[in-house]
Amino acid sequence: MRFPLRLTATMTAYIAGKRLGRVERFPLVMMLEPLHACNLTCTGCGRIREYRSTITQKLTVEQCLTASQECGAPIVSICGGEPTIYPDLPRLLRELRARGKHVYLCTHGMFIRKRLHEWEPSSSFFINVHLDGLEKTHDMCVERDGVFREAIEGIKAAKAAGFLVCANTTIYKQTDLAEIADLYGFLDTLGVDGYMISPAYSYAAVQSKEIFMSRDETRSKFRAATELLGRHNLMTSPIYLEYLRGDREMMCTAWGNPTYNPRGWKGPCYLMTDAHHATFAEFMEKTPWEKYGRGRDPRCEDCMVHVGYEPSAVLGANRKLGDGWKLLTWQLTGRMGRATPHAAGLAP
Repeated sequence: MRFPLRLTATMTAYIAGKRLGRVERFPLVMMLEPLHACNLTCTGCGRIREYRSTITQKLTVEQCLTASQECGAPIVSICGGEPTIYPDLPRLLRELRARGKHVYLCTHGMFIRKRLHEWEPSSSFFINVHLDGLEKTHDMCVERDGVFREAIEGIKAAKAAGFLVCANTTIYKQTDLAEIADLYGFLDTLGVDGYMISPAYSYAAVQSKEIFMSRDETRSKFRAATELLGRHNLMTSPIYLEYLRGDREMMCTAWGNPTYNPRGWKGPCYLMTDAHHATFAEFMEKTPWEKYGRGRDPRCEDCMVHVGYEPSAVLGANRKLGDGWKLLTWQLTGRMGRATPHAAGLAP
């Protein structure tokens, strides 16, 4: 399996229910940012720059849970900022699990060992560690020496304790794909359960624009990436990869991964900020969706990131004959946790 069976079953039932109810737009994954503070200044991240005036603000656990209930998405991706510095993270994780949510904790990995004893292994909980290359490259990307080593030690500790762990990699113009293949080969030996890859996107708050790719550059890069990385347990769907390679076209599903942070619901999407909304209903109703996307808004022209297009792939945008079988085969032929001795004992 590429993902835990329970997660797959939950998502399948959720989508089927929305389809039967003839709901046109609905979220798949909630991007929850309980804070924007971080101890790193990563080159490709704009959060601490975009939200510098409110960098000290934090959501309460109650605000997070209310937003999760409003949204209704079965998966919550806790990001930021750096969520492992959020003081109430253990309680937030417990409460989300108690409400039946599947959780991805997106982290740079520096504080996994420090906080691991506060968390419980579960088939509904992934620790998602961001790694953009081997030691020298990654430490350059995050602008601090020693981060890669500490993240690796955190991964080792998490796997030894029975946690599910995946790695998330952003592909830049300068990314050496052979190095990423070496990175994934190394992480396979540690029992890492899967890998997410996405092209970088030059949104307004990022200062170093020369690291980002045009649409044509992205397609060229991902044609090579598919060949080099395909032997690993990629959690990036085959349909989204086809889009990245230029084998099919799709429009963005911006509402598929809505973002909630201390300023509210971020509209229209994770990368662009034209408004913040007090409620999820307001976000859905007042965002002029027809004005966004390639050919509609110039800011969208080169964007191909997973938060907008992976939902399009899952929900069948520009569907082709055989797509359903392709996704099913992809899920069943996954190889998560090959070196994970504790995986069978995960709590449900």
